[in-house]
This record gives sequence, structure tokens and C-alpha cells, in this order.
Amino acid sequence: MVILADSQREIGSLKNANVEFDVNDKKMFTVQIARCYWTQSLTFDALVYVPDTEYGGIIGSVLTDTTLDYVELKGYTWRGMLEHKIIQPPAGSDYKKVSGELNEVLKTLIEPEFDGLFVVSQENTGVSVSNYQFDRYCTLLDGIVEMLASKGCRLDIRHKREEGVPGYVLISAVPVVDYSDQVELSKDCSLNYTMKDSRNGINHLIVTGKGELADRTVYHLYVWPDGSFRGEPYYTGLDEIAEVYENTSTETAELKSKAVEKLKEICNKKTFDMDIEKLGIDVAIGDVIGGRDYLTGIAMKKSVGNIVYSVTSGIISKEYKLEGD
Repeated sequence: MVILADSQREIGSLKNANVEFDVNDKKMFTVQIARCYWTQSLTFDALVYVPDTEYGGIIGSVLTDTTLDYVELKGYTWRGMLEHKIIQPPAGSDYKKVSGELNEVLKTLIEPEFDGLFVVSQENTGVSVSNYQFDRYCTLLDGIVEMLASKGCRLDIRHKREEGVPGYVLISAVPVVDYSDQVELSKDCSLNYTMKDSRNGINHLIVTGKGELADRTVYHLYVWPDGSFRGEPYYTGLDEIAEVYENTSTETAELKSKAVEKLKEICNKKTFDMDIEKLGIDVAIGDVIGGRDYLTGIAMKKSVGNIVYSVTSGIISKEYKLEGD
């Protein structure tokens, strides 16, 4: 059930509307409703959410289309709101650094930014960081997700509403669950899936930029087994697979980032797709699932990267996307 609320009260369930929450990719939600069903409560700063889940956000855009006879409302999801805050180095420092129990650290980073709407759990996780260093000017979302991942944890987000208390978004650090260690997902489970293990991708990219002949900008980018890209080779001889990437339209200072993007597209990769909803387990963003094909011997596991929650003509559906797919 999708709920409509303002900052102080729950208005009621959102009926006669199609709703989609793209939680962690676009980090936006959309509500489409026929003009005849629109109410004055469906406007800027109203909250739209599914109780006790992270499917929710605040309306920030209203489009009315008389031709198609509907109103479309959009806003950032809770993760989208976290993405639009920046972790900045303190004055006189090169980096922002934090120490302490995970939820205590999250509290100092998140609560001052959201005027009481976002509340961090007071539960002690028993896990701490010491002098953890954030990237310079990273988003609040990226910073805290990477910090938690370094400790085997993920971000848990749920909208809460209690009697006599305005609704709030409860945030906490929780351990990542690796379902691939609990359940071996295979064809024997009557689940359909697709796996692709591509090991003939490019591992040496020769990057050529502006200039002529000997004066031309040229550098080399190499893939390493841990997935990193470096300036010195790991794969040589028969194992080397090279390609030239020519880009004369990009300034030299930006050429490396463009080359990295290109190499990500063409290097070795594994893809894994499964209908997670049929597993019957409550998988969250950051949790890990895996599978095995006994015929080919391919086995792999990946983290859940995104969930798209939709309500269309009253029918609820969830689409799960894995990291890197």
C-alpha cells in the first residue's frame, strides 16, 4: 500500500494512481494519476511511501498534461536525497575523517542535514571505524555506503510512522547478508537464470589523444586480476588482449577518465540475472545472491544494486538489478 502524507500527518492510501520507485539507479519516484482523481494534497513537499520499507520520497516536481488528461508527480527517493548532500573536508583539512561505532557516525553525518526527517537508529552495531577517510567532496550516499561496505555492512532505510509522532525515515547500519552462502541457487531449485562469464575481453588499452606522430598523447591502461586499472601490465604474452582507443576530441586532462569508461565496457565481465522475487527471501540493496550452473560449471555471486518497486493498475511488482548489470 502506497501512502500519501504531509510532514505532520498521514493523509491516506494513494488510490487510482500508477507509482514507480527507482530506488538506487535513477533514485527517483514517479506518480501518474488521472486529473479527475488528483487532490490538492498531491503537491510539492508531500511524502509518498510504502510503510516500513525504503520505497518512498518527497514530491518535488508536478507536471499536468491536459492532452493526455493526467498529472505526473516526481521526486527523489530517500537515497536520492542522500545523494544530493556532499561530505566536505573540514576547514584546513584535506579530507573528512570519522571514528566511532557505525550508527553513531551515521548520526553525525546524516541527522544535521535533514531537519528531523531522517533519524539514525540508536542501536549499537558492535562495529566501529577508526580514522576512516572519505573521498574529497563525495556524495553523502556514496561516502556512507563505501564506509559501511568496508565493514561488511549495508545501509538500511525504512519509513516509520508511530502514533502521535510525525513520520520519519529510520536509517541504520546492518550486516550484509550473503544468501549465496545460505542457499545454493541452481536449476534444481526450479529457478530460471542467465549467466555469462566473458574472459576474452580487452586487458590492455592503448590510449591515443591529441597531437601528431611523436608528439601525440599516448599512454597505456592495463587490467589487473582484482579489477583495478593500472599503468603497468599484469597479463602478457598469450594472455594479453590489446586494443587501441583513439580520442582526439577530449582534452588531455579528461582523457584518462574517458579511457577508463571505455575499458570498463570491453574488459572481462560476468553477468548474472535471476528472478529474485521467486526466491521467497527479503533481499535488500547491498545483500549478495549467487547461483551455479552444474552443466557448464559456471558459478558466480553479486550484490543487489537496485530495486524498482511499481504499482500499476493496483498490481505490485518488484524488479531487482544486480551490481554491474
